[in-house]
Amino acid sequence: MGSKIENIVLIGNYIPDKQQSMHRFLSMLELNFKSQGLKVDVILPTVFLGKFSKNTNTGLGKYFGYFDKYLLFPLVLLLKKRKYNNSHSVFHICDHSNAIYISYLPQDRTIVTCHDVLAIRGAKGFKDAYCDASSMGMILQNWILKSLQKTKKIAFVSQTTALQFDELCSEQKYNGHSELVYNSLNGNFYPMEINHALNALNNYPQLQTEPFILHVGSGLPRKNRKLLIEMLVILGPRWKGNVCFVGEELDQDSLKLINENQLSNRVVVISSANHQILLSLYRLCSAFVFPSFSEGFGWPVIEAQACSAPVITSNIQPMPEIAGKDALCANPHHPEEFAEAFLYLQDLKNRNLNIEQGLLNSKRFEMSSMINAYLNLYNA
Repeated sequence: MGSKIENIVLIGNYIPDKQQSMHRFLSMLELNFKSQGLKVDVILPTVFLGKFSKNTNTGLGKYFGYFDKYLLFPLVLLLKKRKYNNSHSVFHICDHSNAIYISYLPQDRTIVTCHDVLAIRGAKGFKDAYCDASSMGMILQNWILKSLQKTKKIAFVSQTTALQFDELCSEQKYNGHSELVYNSLNGNFYPMEINHALNALNNYPQLQTEPFILHVGSGLPRKNRKLLIEMLVILGPRWKGNVCFVGEELDQDSLKLINENQLSNRVVVISSANHQILLSLYRLCSAFVFPSFSEGFGWPVIEAQACSAPVITSNIQPMPEIAGKDALCANPHHPEEFAEAFLYLQDLKNRNLNIEQGLLNSKRFEMSSMINAYLNLYNA
């Protein structure tokens, strides 16, 4: 871009869509850029029709959101960009799903962070993305892909995501500049002192007194949460602990499996966990299990590692890439592999080695590395 950047304009996500991880990502950038002495402005899509719907992700509310995001907000951007009409300002679209805004911003001073291309791949018919698309979704994802293709600078959060994007661009090669910029931990994750962790779980006595395996994430099919229930069934009398899910309520298939195997007293669901509770769960779990079929990055893996949790994750990329070369990975289509990996961790030597390697791996994702990489990309 030629001249040193002094002002960063972060383009965030539409608040009613409740994309919490993206809001945390933007807040993380804002806070740390300001600590570098930079001026930072945040612009979020205007909420107009969305105020009249309880849910902008389904039904009529989705179309209210579309109006606000794709018709109203571009007009707002066209007006606002005049304020930053100088070479010392840069625009950063923090979520690739908003790449369509590139048409309303100065392209030579705008970058996009691409967190994944799962929805685009799903719309293109890739079944391994586990992201089915409606007819409208196909149109939207094609629009996002074309917008990414004309973006001059893209930061990819994993090598896997970059490779998948290149695959999608096979017919129209991407000619812009791209960099691998790993996400950092988006909060203060550390090995909490055991007694403090136990005290934080006073509302969950079952988790204070009995061992448990842990999953953190949504109920999307690609998260493969049912596998943890299948692990309990396979382990049988060899392990009599519990399973804790942090996130949405379980789907009907998981509930059916629980009832069929009389496991309801061994499953705990925490729909909303504050940061202290999350730290406590990571610290106390017998293992953090992340058997996802499809991810762009996989934040919970490094969160768990940073908190000294033993981790078992999927052997499908990018989980091995993010979890590190020494990670314990298994086939997410075969719950028996996860069960065997869990039994492997019951040996104290194996468990301690997994924890030690995970802690070391989590250091790759320090905040300073990510912030410096973005500053270099802004000024390139």
